[in-house]
Amino acid sequence: MSDIDDIVIFGATGDLARRMLFPSLFSLERDGLLREGLQIVGASRGSLDDNAFIASVRASLEERSVPIDEGLWFRFSRRLRYCKVNINEPEDFASLDLKIRRKDRKGAHLFFLSVSPDYYELVCERLKGAGLNTPDSRIIVEKPIGHDLKSSRSINAALTGAFGESHIFRIDHYLGKETVQNILALRFANLLFESLWDRSHIEYIKITVFETVGVEARWSYYDRYGALRDMVQNHVLQLLCLIALEPPAKLDPDAIRDEKVKVLRSLKPIRDRDVLSKTVRGQYVAGTVDAVPLPGYAQEADGAVSDTETFVVLEAQIENWRWAGVPFILQTGKRMGKRLTEIEVQFRSVPHSLFGDGEESDLTPNRLTITLQPDEHVALGLVNKTPGLTSNRMKMSPLALNLSLTEAFHSYRRRIAYGQLLLDALAGNQTLFVRGDETEEAWKWIDGIVAGWKLCDMKPEPYHAGSDGPEGVHAFDELVSQHRR
Repeated sequence: MSDIDDIVIFGATGDLARRMLFPSLFSLERDGLLREGLQIVGASRGSLDDNAFIASVRASLEERSVPIDEGLWFRFSRRLRYCKVNINEPEDFASLDLKIRRKDRKGAHLFFLSVSPDYYELVCERLKGAGLNTPDSRIIVEKPIGHDLKSSRSINAALTGAFGESHIFRIDHYLGKETVQNILALRFANLLFESLWDRSHIEYIKITVFETVGVEARWSYYDRYGALRDMVQNHVLQLLCLIALEPPAKLDPDAIRDEKVKVLRSLKPIRDRDVLSKTVRGQYVAGTVDAVPLPGYAQEADGAVSDTETFVVLEAQIENWRWAGVPFILQTGKRMGKRLTEIEVQFRSVPHSLFGDGEESDLTPNRLTITLQPDEHVALGLVNKTPGLTSNRMKMSPLALNLSLTEAFHSYRRRIAYGQLLLDALAGNQTLFVRGDETEEAWKWIDGIVAGWKLCDMKPEPYHAGSDGPEGVHAFDELVSQHRR
């Protein structure tokens, strides 16, 4: 069990805390994973007393239809306290210190910054000034860590200056998903895959993160980042790292993160005029899905003109012995026709078909598909003889071997990814968290693309809400279809 005395959530009345953090903590309570005496302290600018805050937490659970056992709720609610903290007011941090200080504890705090990254440096300064950055305390910060390499380095300097790298937990919630963690198991616990995991056997790898929702109320935040900075820099590149990393020496945090950094450092830069052939930007305009009209990006900001992309697809190359020449197609977008997070590993065709008999072969190259959303499953496409009698040659058909978490593990209950991450942070396990040098290497690569777009004055192409993306994406679809043939 963790030796942390209390979890302090800054921005405790905000959207992330209500939708993700409190339901996750309640789930940990239900599973008996929160130690006796652990306090959960909400910190925000609002003037609430403990009872009002406790009522708001219960409301957040009910909003997500979380089953609430009254005995369990009583136990959980006794942990909850509230402290009014305005980040701009140093004296409020002194009040927080008094709120959480207890003589019977050593002052081991876990701070979760569920606030804008713009405030990370100031919060670190305030915590340090109030003496709350004790040797046993830890801090959790959400992506994005800055909006470019320079700002990322500034935030990392503030974090390490107050807590030290071993006490910093940078969350990318995708790493808390069961199927993402299962990538390591699939690769390194099964000789079947790892022995074929290289340029000699794999044609291409495609990583897709599509959302049907738009930016809506997050427009002012999102417009500063766009799809490249908001999604590719963290979620997509983290998936890329797990798929492409070399086998670590052992399964510990630094061994795994060392290999992830090597992947990021091996990414071939996409810069200057490379962006014209290696990337496509898009921005959704008004469209219709199932006869329901959907607004465009500009309409969600009352017609504001913006060059921010809500869709991006790019072809990445990893310049090392394992992956040289293998295209990694990375794509993400909002207001797409379907919700999908998927990794597609396309293997090469057999060198010679025994079944063609002079005609076009029915053989389809093997494909491993790892789906994270909307369902969690792994499918391996194989070729099978089509049942039935034949007069001349065997007919072949593709057939998928499916591994569904919900079917294979009947007691499996799909959880919010934050639950695993909060549990790991309480235990001090940094395996599923992003190290400072990872964020900076990712930003180096992303900054080159952004600079190329600016140099070439490359504007986003329009695409209709509910569609498959802008016209320019077809060039990447053709690249994939060429490899499939």
